[in-house]
Amino acid sequence: MKKFDKDRLLLGFAGPVLALVSAFLLTVIVLAATGIDPIEPLRLMVENAGYEDVQVLILNQAGTYYLAALAVAIGFRMNLFNIGVDGQYRLAAMVSAVVGTAVALPGPLHILLIVVVAMLTGAFWAGIAGVLKAKRGVSEVVSTIMLNAIATSLIAWLILPTNLGVQPEGSNDLTTGDIAQSGWFPALTIGDGLEVYGFTFVAFALGIVYWFVLNRTRFGFDLRATGASESAAQASGVDAKKMIITSMLISGAVAGLSGMPQLLGETHTYNLSFPVGVGFTGITIALLGRNSPVGILFAAFLMAFIDKASASLDTEGYAKEIGTIMKGLIVIAVVVSYELVRRYGIRRQQQKVGAELAAGHAIKTDKEVAA
Repeated sequence: MKKFDKDRLLLGFAGPVLALVSAFLLTVIVLAATGIDPIEPLRLMVENAGYEDVQVLILNQAGTYYLAALAVAIGFRMNLFNIGVDGQYRLAAMVSAVVGTAVALPGPLHILLIVVVAMLTGAFWAGIAGVLKAKRGVSEVVSTIMLNAIATSLIAWLILPTNLGVQPEGSNDLTTGDIAQSGWFPALTIGDGLEVYGFTFVAFALGIVYWFVLNRTRFGFDLRATGASESAAQASGVDAKKMIITSMLISGAVAGLSGMPQLLGETHTYNLSFPVGVGFTGITIALLGRNSPVGILFAAFLMAFIDKASASLDTEGYAKEIGTIMKGLIVIAVVVSYELVRRYGIRRQQQKVGAELAAGHAIKTDKEVAA
């Protein structure tokens, strides 16, 4: 049993390591093939990460990515592919910003209201896909992709000045108005006035909650069991359809929190420049982190490092899109590497079972001869 656990641990590490090494080598090959020095941009990125302001940017971005990846991972553990995290996150940020601007409450209550509205909005939007999956058998991949598009159009309509939006005087931007200071989440100030979003620490704490719920509660067991085999879970008394809806609701609620670090910590409004694509990056992070809270944490920091450390490459004569290329290659490498590791693990298990059967047959033969 111990040896099996050791093999499983090694295989668990093999996937991410192989993916990262492959992505690095592919990046070097792509840069070299286009006539670009393949090492200098990477060296500059590492150098940029040494500056305190970039480190704070990486930390803040990692908190947002961590929440998005947790939302994706919850679906993965249920064998559901929630591609709609990006739409859920943006719609939740927009609606919670509108509510946060419209009300005036004491600080803690104001923040709590915004957070709850964001969770409810994200859960509602993801719940649509959950109900369609459980009641009508509609693929969550198709429904969440379509809901992303609907969310984009709905936000564009809601933020119009004739509806819920505000257009600042002399600007082409559209916003939801500014949230009062009572709705700002306290930040941690370090160095020369640099601020780490306070909600970033909430994001990392949710990783602990995620681990505890999945591994130490009956609900977590039911969720993992249903994800592993829906028919087996039903045979043991688990309502699989209820678990599908519940897991999508929770996934959407966590997705709704993904916009809170930036909304409550920096912008204090939702506008046209609010980040997009966070949910899709969360898919990459969840895959790279193997749905583990610790693995997701490291993967979130890696993606945040690539984003922020590559942002100033253009000042050195290199395209900052090199970071985008790296992230895309990581996605490809993750898919291929994990499949290779999975197949190797199956072959290794088959070899071990064959060896044990052969050993058992040999012992039985020896006993027959002795008799």
